Amino acid sequence: MTDFLQNRFLSADFSYEECEICIVGLPYDGTSSYRPGARFGPNAIRKASWGMETYSPNLGRDLGDLKICDLGDLEIPFGNKEMALAKIKEAIEKIIDDGKYPVLLGGEHLITLPVVEGFRNRFRDLAVVQFDAHTDLRDEYLGETLSHSTVMRRVLEVIGTGGLFQFGVRSGSSEEFSYANDIGSLYDFSEDGFHRAMKSIKDKPLYISLDLDVLDPSILPGTGNPEPGGIDFNKMIRGLQILGEARVIGFDVVELSPIHDPSEVSSIVTSQLVREMILNYWSK
Repeated sequence: MTDFLQNRFLSADFSYEECEICIVGLPYDGTSSYRPGARFGPNAIRKASWGMETYSPNLGRDLGDLKICDLGDLEIPFGNKEMALAKIKEAIEKIIDDGKYPVLLGGEHLITLPVVEGFRNRFRDLAVVQFDAHTDLRDEYLGETLSHSTVMRRVLEVIGTGGLFQFGVRSGSSEEFSYANDIGSLYDFSEDGFHRAMKSIKDKPLYISLDLDVLDPSILPGTGNPEPGGIDFNKMIRGLQILGEARVIGFDVVELSPIHDPSEVSSIVTSQLVREMILNYWSK
């Protein structure tokens, strides 16, 4: 019989039992406040991945050399935020306990909170690197304490104020910037900035959360809250490479809203970032 293409990420051919790296879509955007549509991100990333090569000439490594599984999208009850977050946490804890490296495709940024909670229950000295145009440090937003705008404030309640390292931030309230400066979480998006952060991260287990609006909207317009003055692709890749010196135990890529980029370039850029991150952290 003729083979059929599956809706999975490129080269994610292994079963869950066989895999070392597990890709999961978390298509939740229930608190999106400007341009919703991130729930369609995971499948857009998968579709775009089939237009690229498994080999990264930048790293000299190939996805085909790794045991990768794509479980598809977690079924999420969009109308019940607390239940959605609980389901995400439960699924991630299962993957961690089974000794897999999770790669999470968002979805809006709030999905990072239950993932970090799951990791923190297993790794007490967890560090989190956040790539983002926004601080996401509000205590509440539009009356909500659980929101894409409050997610890193809630994450800090889980990991402690010394565990968060923020890169690319260029938007937020004055109160958020004051708080970030007080706790020392903001780092320059430069080689010096990354190396300074690495001195604190050292051998801690590291989780990386990449909000795609950290990139300049001229490169990636398909996101919920685009901010001018962002990072270019090659600079982004270099920052991710430096973090390869750390002990990365999982990552998410969030806030792709493909309906806002009919050219599909945003999805293509995202799929390549996912490839580079997988190869950078788990193919040594």
